[in-house]
Amino acid sequence: MFFDRARIFVAGGDGGDGIVAFRREKHTPKGGPAGGNGGYGGHVLAEVQPGMNTLLHLRRHVHFRAGKGGRGGGTVKQGAQGDDVIVALPQGTLIRNAEDGSLLGDLTILGQRCCLARGGRGGKGNAAFRSSRHQAPRLAENGEQGESRWLELELKLVAEVGIIGIPNAGKSTLISRVSAAKPEIADYPFTTTVPNLGVVEIDHRQRVLVDVPGLVKGAHSGTGLGMEFLRHVERTRVLLHLLDGAGADPLAELRIVEQELQLYSPALLLRPRIVVLNKRDLPQAQAWEAKVAAHCAQRKLPFHAISAVTGQQVQSLIYAMDRMLIELPAVPEDGPLDLPEITPHEADRSFTIERMGPDAWRVESSGLERAAQMTNWDYFESAMRFQHLLTIWGIRDALQQQGVAEGDTVFMGTLELVWGYDNVTA
Repeated sequence: MFFDRARIFVAGGDGGDGIVAFRREKHTPKGGPAGGNGGYGGHVLAEVQPGMNTLLHLRRHVHFRAGKGGRGGGTVKQGAQGDDVIVALPQGTLIRNAEDGSLLGDLTILGQRCCLARGGRGGKGNAAFRSSRHQAPRLAENGEQGESRWLELELKLVAEVGIIGIPNAGKSTLISRVSAAKPEIADYPFTTTVPNLGVVEIDHRQRVLVDVPGLVKGAHSGTGLGMEFLRHVERTRVLLHLLDGAGADPLAELRIVEQELQLYSPALLLRPRIVVLNKRDLPQAQAWEAKVAAHCAQRKLPFHAISAVTGQQVQSLIYAMDRMLIELPAVPEDGPLDLPEITPHEADRSFTIERMGPDAWRVESSGLERAAQMTNWDYFESAMRFQHLLTIWGIRDALQQQGVAEGDTVFMGTLELVWGYDNVTA
């Protein structure tokens, strides 16, 4: 089976917790705070690796979780950083957010990396809160939770040349003739049910070809197998349009496939293209050769007549294909300059307040939710610091203006807080 779609869950590692500690050496009985910060959680990274042309390895391996950051230590010791996790992917993989379908990454270069889920920050230890006014703080932060999300992966094979045509035009025979690919070949429609990749070496240059299942009328809307695999020729630089010389009307085949390309993606029809009449060894193809050649000359389309079975004129076609690729503008070796990368939302102080009932409220704020999650409620000073954030961000005043009363319940993310004018308790 050929797997070119996958759905995976990725989760960055949680940051390690900071700790409260004080120096208590023999000669420094009051040496001050010494609690270290927690380590960062590991990231989940995607990496394009060679020798891969399918997403089959993700069929059973769906969940990827990075390592958690280490807890801070005494004497201001930093916690260890969590281990990263690498998701190996083939060239041409598109990464989409499963929630809204937005494109988050496009991996086209060998060795290219993309961050799928970032690890959380390590929580600060009490040594980080020491100041001239507060010499012995007794507060520390919890580690921040790592990002997590479901992702949809879609593979568009990266090849320089795409071989297209109706079923039984001889695409698989051609790719097996010019490369080491061994696709199934038989005399019935839709013998090819998956794309086949082949590598051709010409004058010490390697050219990668992809043969996609045959196109029929209505392929753009899902008829046959065409629509499922047409995306695999979207990245190609040149199209070899193969016609069945033994068919009833090769020119009608040409129009049908062109119409499907136009309806699927107009840009594909503008791609440099070579029209190839196959099965030249048969009388039917010989009868059509002059008509097809004249039609292509009128439209200024390069034309070749070959026999993929016997190899007649195949070498001439391959050299013409190579010359066309050489004449095309070079693809930058460093790839696109503005590849999308999955990045976390920056913390901000914007918020919304919603009244959920006579004595219940909900505050929505991404920045505040992170601060609440990192607050260690076991320490009184940590709770007071969180209340200070409510004040300086304007949330306390906004709640009071909307009528919050002492004893009301305020929801912030997963936290359920009891409101009081003197303090807020979790």
